[in-house]
Amino acid sequence: MRADRIFAYGAAAGLIGDLLLGDPRRGHPVAAFGRAAAGAENRLWRDHRGWGALHTLVCAGGATGAAALAARAVRDRPAASVALTAAATWAVVGGTSLGREARAIGDALAAGDVGLARERLPHLCGRDPQALDERQIARAVVESVAENTSDAVVGALVWGALGGVPGLVGFRAVNTLDAMVGHKSPRYRRYGWASARLDDVAGWPGARLTAVLAVAAGGRPRAAVRAWRADAGRHPSPNAGPVEASFAGALGVRLGGTLAYGGRVEHRPVLNGEAGRDVRVTDIERAVRLSRRVSVLALAVCAAGRLAMGRRVG
Repeated sequence: MRADRIFAYGAAAGLIGDLLLGDPRRGHPVAAFGRAAAGAENRLWRDHRGWGALHTLVCAGGATGAAALAARAVRDRPAASVALTAAATWAVVGGTSLGREARAIGDALAAGDVGLARERLPHLCGRDPQALDERQIARAVVESVAENTSDAVVGALVWGALGGVPGLVGFRAVNTLDAMVGHKSPRYRRYGWASARLDDVAGWPGARLTAVLAVAAGGRPRAAVRAWRADAGRHPSPNAGPVEASFAGALGVRLGGTLAYGGRVEHRPVLNGEAGRDVRVTDIERAVRLSRRVSVLALAVCAAGRLAMGRRVG
């Protein structure tokens, strides 16, 4: 069986597995990688970019190398190759868990339990929840659903189509390292620089595909394109900007503005500010549904692209 078909069948099975099962509560491979990366950080940490680059190389390179060895070991057995691709896809995508967490916060807000919503918000994003009111929490959830659709699903599928199992695993390793050390706190400003920059590079194609698919699947294509073109470049993140702007236009809401991370207050540009309205609690469910449609379309696009490349090579 050709490699393109192996990816198409395996990625479809893995995404279906995620849709049906979500992430395991215990023993998740990404959590195991996180513990290993934290252990490496304990040994390597210095307030220096070079040591941070070494940490990135050891962790991301080690995970990608192990995935390449596993793929090589089963390359002559098509069924095993499909199974390995399915398992890797299921392990690295997280669309179902993303939707569950967002809906849990939305249900708490709908029930008037803002305290519970604040308690659950750190499961979804790194915002400081205590100073947020109902609408600010809802906005944070919608922004996180948009950004993580790219990080937790689409980006992994893109790199899987390009690099097979090593691409899937490598992307998730880089994205996880960025979440762990890629922020601008005093401890990680230098040490996490390499992880943050590598995540920007790895996330670039998936973010653009996510934005394109949000335009196609959101029901407001002109508004989504308008918000993307007008506001994406004003966002401090080169990848979150197109995704959040296109989601804002597709949903008809305003995203961005003032937010707090780890005690730091950031004043970000408002996305879709002229045409959008404030986020409501009901918009959380709309964002989750849009995320699901984008994820399914991303699988179709990545599988079709991989099959087309395989036919051309053949």
